[in-house]
Amino acid sequence: MGRRRALLAGGAVLAAGLGAATGELVGSAGADVRASDDAPAAPIPFHGARQAGVTAPQQPATQFVAFDLPRTSAVADRDTLRGVLGALTRSLAATASAAPPDARLQDGGTTRLSSLVGIGPALAARLRLRVPPPLAALPPFPDDRLDPRRGDGDVLVQLCAADRWSLTVAAELVGAAANSAGATTRWTQSGFLPRTAPGSTPRNLFGSKDGTANPDRAAADRWVWGPPGPHRNGTVLVYRRIHMDVAGFAALPEGDRDRAMGRRTRDGAPLGGTAEHEEPDIYAKNPNGSYVIPATAHVRLASPRFDGGARMFRRSYSYDDGPTDRGLLFCAFMRDPHQFTRVQERLTARDALNPFLEHRASAVAYVLPGAPESGTLGERLFG
Repeated sequence: MGRRRALLAGGAVLAAGLGAATGELVGSAGADVRASDDAPAAPIPFHGARQAGVTAPQQPATQFVAFDLPRTSAVADRDTLRGVLGALTRSLAATASAAPPDARLQDGGTTRLSSLVGIGPALAARLRLRVPPPLAALPPFPDDRLDPRRGDGDVLVQLCAADRWSLTVAAELVGAAANSAGATTRWTQSGFLPRTAPGSTPRNLFGSKDGTANPDRAAADRWVWGPPGPHRNGTVLVYRRIHMDVAGFAALPEGDRDRAMGRRTRDGAPLGGTAEHEEPDIYAKNPNGSYVIPATAHVRLASPRFDGGARMFRRSYSYDDGPTDRGLLFCAFMRDPHQFTRVQERLTARDALNPFLEHRASAVAYVLPGAPESGTLGERLFG
């Protein structure tokens, strides 16, 4: 069991992660649409300075599709990438519009589709693309059990919508567009969120509230979005498919679960605190000198205070691929993926959740700036 590894993240991962929709990161809508039966009928705009898959409110369902490109010559492969990005731009813009062309999407109102497209570090290096200098694959972590068939990829697409039907059709259309332009599908993965009351935090499969605090606009400009220049409206996505021993964790007494997380399962408040969104006091001690939030608690080890205040924008999903394979699709956005590495190294070494977690797939992608109305995703990659 000791080989099971930690969840991740800047502000935290399972219980103390960065999932609530706020500020500029989600656009002008402050409420999360994932739990609303009365979501506006208007489509989520595809075009804009930043991709809607990062800025729009988090939705109840997601689908990842990763593609690989052929390996011929740098010149030919750059042309193929241009074609793939053009095909994805057209397909995603049409599917997200008020009048999607596919008849299967025309009877239930707009799809409410939001999406993002990212470039993997291996492709960026091979084709010498203009990407942020920090973009790189993650280093290996002890006891990872990564399946290369379910991770990495040259081009990564994430689709989000309010229902599975829209996602299924959109993924089919996106796959056909990319394949016709020369890409091959590498892997796919679906995920979901529970129904929650508007404004409340959803729970993960451990029963913990997952997504308590996101960086505000100023912090996001510093830690999430690229610096001024060609990458200003881009970011980096770190994706990890994490198997969770749900039954094993549920068998622990509630107090032990709370101490492993560093938060109360009942209301999500940090140990020693009174409210979910209260900042965890990782230095508070009991009369006997022990930490109120234990030294091995997930929340403590993932605290931004140990990382110079650096924060990630996290919006993860649960997955269920059968009774023996359930867990978390960890998704976090940051300017520099080394930030994730620093947090994960702390978690790997000491996290009390390690016996109940195993990282089984991984990917990193540069999430491109958005496309203008008459433009294409990735126009600055080839400068």
